[in-house]
Amino acid sequence: MRSMTGFGRGVAEHAGTRATVDVRAVNHRFLDIKLRGAPVAPPIEDAITARIRGALERGAITVGVHVAGQAAPAARIDLAAARASHAALAELARELGIAGPDLALVLAQSVVTGGDDPRGEDGVAIVAAVEAALVELAQMREVEGAALARELASRLDELTRLRRTIEQLAAQLPELTRRRLQDRLRRLLRDESAEANGSAGPDPARLAQEVALLADRADISEELVRLASHLDQARALVAGSGASGRRLDFLVQEIGRELNTIGSKSALTEISTAVVEAKTVLEKVREQIQNVE
Repeated sequence: MRSMTGFGRGVAEHAGTRATVDVRAVNHRFLDIKLRGAPVAPPIEDAITARIRGALERGAITVGVHVAGQAAPAARIDLAAARASHAALAELARELGIAGPDLALVLAQSVVTGGDDPRGEDGVAIVAAVEAALVELAQMREVEGAALARELASRLDELTRLRRTIEQLAAQLPELTRRRLQDRLRRLLRDESAEANGSAGPDPARLAQEVALLADRADISEELVRLASHLDQARALVAGSGASGRRLDFLVQEIGRELNTIGSKSALTEISTAVVEAKTVLEKVREQIQNVE
């Protein structure tokens, strides 16, 4: 498991250029990359983005680029090209009967070379520094991810314990339902009219039928089976090494759905209490997985 937050710095040198790149990562639903610092040529920016997308799946990523050393190449005018452009433009102006070309128009004819690709020569150093920064970032995310995994594993163990408690209470439900129904009927038969008529008490067959009906309505065995499966899957993801944030988020939603169903079917105060406690733990899990890649 990897955390989404972290920091990495890489430094590299090439052909007199020293590049320092800082990569900061924080929580984000998707992968969002922003470049800051020294301007880079489009091909270099594409190379940086490609390497980040290859290393990270989610997070808001800020890349700070700092370059020292070799300066951007100075601009140079191609005199031969400038003369040829001026001659062609002057001939066109005579044919059209308009004023001849000025210097600005001549310079606009692609006769200036160099100086228009800032930091283009620094690409090797910058990309190497990005790769080094991503290695350091990955190490930090692994360390934080391990701590996060321990915390999530503890919460999942707590949810498993509460699920076992609910299962044990649910197993007692038919007998508890029968006793409560018997007690309620006895109280009803204690009134004066029942004593006057010499009532013999509730019919055992009818009582068993009512108990079975109530127990069926309150049955949560399917929900408990699905809940156990979701918890097992979540535990496996937490113990794994790949990106698991989205799948964990889905499982948390499913666990919450099963707990809601169990709570709505609950006929015992003890089960309702355990469901409330489980929801509290699940909310802590939900908060934690927002930082999982």
